[in-house]
Amino acid sequence: MTSLLVHAALGLGTVILFFVTNAYLYRRDWPGSRPSVLEWLYYALAVISVCVGWYFNQKYVFTYPEQASWIHFTLLPFSTPAGGSVMQDIIITNAILSPLWTIVEGPRRGLRRCWLYFVMSLFTSFGFAMGLYLAAQERQVRE
Repeated sequence: MTSLLVHAALGLGTVILFFVTNAYLYRRDWPGSRPSVLEWLYYALAVISVCVGWYFNQKYVFTYPEQASWIHFTLLPFSTPAGGSVMQDIIITNAILSPLWTIVEGPRRGLRRCWLYFVMSLFTSFGFAMGLYLAAQERQVRE
């Protein structure tokens, strides 16, 4: 249970840092500052992703209280070929491709502290971090 609270606190910290870093995008004094339909969709999918992920994270911690750890959590899906196939895809995408993409492409689009999305994905969910990245990118394009 403590690990869930620590992850929640670290996740909240990264979300706060995200909004502080991107405060210039959330000012209301520029044309187009109202969220677009696409931006709302990114936020909605991000919230759904983190809520569903945390539901299963809680189930995991309460199902495996003695073994619960990052290593056990990561290895458990590899116990079946289907789970292993999905897990390797997620690990490669979240740990390598997404950071490369956001860290290289984000500054090209004027986004700041793009390493934050990877760190955020470790404590919230990959879908949540990508949803916020895409929403910030959408706002940056409009600005």
